[in-house]
Amino acid sequence: MKTKIVYSMKHWVFVLGLVLTGLGVQHAKAFQQDQERFSEYKGEIFDANTKKPLALASIALANSNISTVSNADGEFLLKIPASTTEGKIVIAFLGYESKTIPLNELKENGNKIPLKVSFTQLSSVNINAPKDAEKLVREVFSRRGEKYTDNNTVMTAFYRETIKKRRKNVSLSEAVVNIYKTPYTSNRNDAMKLFKARKSTDYSKLDTVALKLQGGPFNTLYVDIMKYTDFIFVDGSVDNYVFNFERSTYINDRLIYVISFSQLPSIRDPLYQGELFIDFENKTLTSAIYQLNITDRNLASKLFVRKKPARVDVWPTEVAYRVDYREKDGKWYYSYSNVLMEFKVNWKGKLFNSVYSMSAEMAITDWKKNTSGESLKNKEKIRRSIILTDEAIGFADPDFWGEYNIIEPEKSIESAIKKIQRQLRRANRSGATVP
Repeated sequence: MKTKIVYSMKHWVFVLGLVLTGLGVQHAKAFQQDQERFSEYKGEIFDANTKKPLALASIALANSNISTVSNADGEFLLKIPASTTEGKIVIAFLGYESKTIPLNELKENGNKIPLKVSFTQLSSVNINAPKDAEKLVREVFSRRGEKYTDNNTVMTAFYRETIKKRRKNVSLSEAVVNIYKTPYTSNRNDAMKLFKARKSTDYSKLDTVALKLQGGPFNTLYVDIMKYTDFIFVDGSVDNYVFNFERSTYINDRLIYVISFSQLPSIRDPLYQGELFIDFENKTLTSAIYQLNITDRNLASKLFVRKKPARVDVWPTEVAYRVDYREKDGKWYYSYSNVLMEFKVNWKGKLFNSVYSMSAEMAITDWKKNTSGESLKNKEKIRRSIILTDEAIGFADPDFWGEYNIIEPEKSIESAIKKIQRQLRRANRSGATVP
């Protein structure tokens, strides 16, 4: 008999409630997208010098809201309405020179796109280095109403979560969600609607433990620290941290300050440490990469584990986050985020620990202003306690994903998907049922 352990990916405990089951997928209509034919462009982004693939590079159609990101292998798939025959594709990656390619120069497949490292002149660093890093951070957060989206928006997002036991995929879930995002100055939380989801879980690789992730897409949505500042800087305060200027770099040909932060040594509770990437000219946060400071494993365990057997000890060994923002027409908006966690699971009386990793990522692939004031009914909203693996219905609807931009699966995930699809085909031929 399997034992269920439920994890929450963030330690804003008040957000998440009890584990719920049987909610049912809401098959509501997504916000308006052209149902016309589309063109697909596949390729790989890599370092021009080392040939190393560049993961999480941004690929966007200029002057539009259509975008995606590259996977861990540097590969991408961008889908654009077939009626769009002219335009430019902009490829950007942290610390590299951005590249712009006319759409009519892209091939449908096999696009090899090298990016060059962007070097910062020492004179620029010396002249422009901020004298007070904390003051700069305070200014950035105080200007979110001015620099970030001040309209209600409806976003289409692709979400993926995976659970691995060591290097083996044991659970894979993907979904298209609609995010009803409120202005950055609003105190109202964003709402989400689950439009479509698919999953596979191979519990045979989980021994006697079945892991499930509570919160689903909310785990990635709340990494938007410009909107949910309190989740990292408690009560909106930066007083618990030390800030330092580290270096300068370029993103999208913009000069970026890299500001490090870490919790004060006198604070016992686990807080965060990491880097904030701040646009020099606009004083805006373009990206943040940070980790939970795990010094007390028992305390950290209480923050994340919602349910576990009495004979099992579970504690996180790594908790890491990333969020990226894009700019359009002088306003910045949430574009991408991911969460990575690693846990050790120890059954009392057993000699060896099991190591599990859980990851979740979400990319905004299109959005529009919600000028009509469209809102979700309560029954349409995803509950913040959702467990996506309980909601998804398997990989039996491949045609649905055709019109949506998704993050290309990594090689290991792609192999897992193909294995699932083969099992489904065999089951269909034999008339058997695959869970």
